[in-house]
Amino acid sequence: MSEAACPELSLGLFEPLLGQSFQIGNDGDTLAATLIEATNLRETQGAGRRSRQFSLVWRAPPGAPIEQRIHRVSHPALPPLELFLVCIGPDVEGMRYEAVFT
Repeated sequence: MSEAACPELSLGLFEPLLGQSFQIGNDGDTLAATLIEATNLRETQGAGRRSRQFSLVWRAPPGAPIEQRIHRVSHPALPPLELFLVCIGPDVEGMRYEAVFT
């Protein structure tokens, strides 16, 4: 899939990728993170459009800090995405990062 053919980002696009590894990083400095959650937040309607809001959570290794900012997120099934990631803290397996789509 080319970058020019970016699909509409939706919960349904990411749900089949749960449990799979993504590459997160900029400028050649990347780390592997597993998509562990894809959550429907709510559905809104306005200006003739329906919007489904959702969030994605990845888990990276415990010693792999990522700054809160826009990062390139890559997976073989998707074109590279530029997403704003926020650290939401550790769990027993590693550090978790979230992107929210509104």
